Amino acid sequence: MYNQIDANKRKTVLLIVIFVAFIVFLGWLFGYLYNFGYAGLVVAAMISMIMSLFGYYRGDSVALWSSGAKPISATDNPYVYRMVENLCITAGLPMPKVHIIADTAINAFACGRDPAHASIAITEGAINQLENEELEGVIAHELSHIKNYDIRLMTIVIILVGIIALLTDFMLRARWYGGGRRSGNSQGGGILMLVGIILLILSPLIANLIKLAVSRKREYLADASGALLTRYPEGLARALEKIARQNQPLQRASAATAHLFIANPFSGGKKFLGNAFATHPPIEERIKLLRGMA
Repeated sequence: MYNQIDANKRKTVLLIVIFVAFIVFLGWLFGYLYNFGYAGLVVAAMISMIMSLFGYYRGDSVALWSSGAKPISATDNPYVYRMVENLCITAGLPMPKVHIIADTAINAFACGRDPAHASIAITEGAINQLENEELEGVIAHELSHIKNYDIRLMTIVIILVGIIALLTDFMLRARWYGGGRRSGNSQGGGILMLVGIILLILSPLIANLIKLAVSRKREYLADASGALLTRYPEGLARALEKIARQNQPLQRASAATAHLFIANPFSGGKKFLGNAFATHPPIEERIKLLRGMA
């Protein structure tokens, strides 16, 4: 378990370095094609550093806002708040901020940069439709993501994927609006247009590959850790069964934050390119493994 936590911390640093390098390369390419010299490189470096720091310190706020999560206190919903509190005491974790998403779908996620700065969000559908042991299993799964430092990786991914999308969009728009001293050069303009189009086409693929960098084994590990925390793997198994049976997408589901949730926030029937680019392992396999622990 501690090896997995250390590995997540190393992956966080590696992920940031790779993305900063890639974004700086885009800045250099833009400056070269438009004859801006090192101006494009400097601007890209500044953007990447600022956005990476923003992702590290404020990425959780973006995830919570995009999902429509609202914070609650112990008086707002004592049942949920006390359940989270009791499981945190058992796990030896500080109390995260608790949020509720006004959505009838059964789902939940955790985010933040470390256990001391973490948040957990649970849908109303999960609260209303899951039995006590089932909801405990879901919350224990998310608290395990916090304890294992999965949240740091998964939160930063949101911002880093967004940077690539913004830069590639900017490069294509710059060509259309004729910016840069080489805009009159048909060859340079044609190359820039081609690069912009290729990057735009590849952006969804790049985003999915980055999400897969947060290995699907993280979900298996969180399932196992959550089952160890509650000592009742059947609770989470039943909750996953209800999620699969309901097969209901979240109203404010986003491709950028899909990997944060305990289950795919889109309709489970979407099998685009099969499971190769899935952000979650098959629910059936997770249920099978959980019941094998009993």
